[in-house]
Amino acid sequence: MATYYPPAGFHFAVKLANSQNDNDSRFQSVAGLSVEYDTESYKEGGENRFEHTLPVRTKYPDLVLKRGLLTEDSDFHKWCSKAFAERKFELADIVVTLLNEAHQPLKTWSIAGAWAKKWSVSDFNAETNALVIESIEIRYQYFTVK
Repeated sequence: MATYYPPAGFHFAVKLANSQNDNDSRFQSVAGLSVEYDTESYKEGGENRFEHTLPVRTKYPDLVLKRGLLTEDSDFHKWCSKAFAERKFELADIVVTLLNEAHQPLKTWSIAGAWAKKWSVSDFNAETNALVIESIEIRYQYFTVK
């Protein structure tokens, strides 16, 4: 009988749909791959013991991508710059892929209708020995899992 081991969460790739830059797939962390329902309470007349809770619509949190700051141009940076400098919000698709030890996909999250909401760089501090981390916060419509 084979023993199942859950996959490691540190081997993954991120791909912006229109990116050709290999460095754009390398991120330190991905957060925000979750979905939940907004609910609505309904009080039934004559039934005072509880309220009915009904699902209304799904909601998705912001996707947060973190990586070491790229000093060369990247397609992710150009995409973010259009949103913040030119106020041109281009909806893009993003694919997050969890990989196995042979670099083959185990699970894929296809994120639809993404746009850059926030871009930030970590603090510079001469008293620490830390990398400069850029953080990209992305709003999106929904995702599907394959």
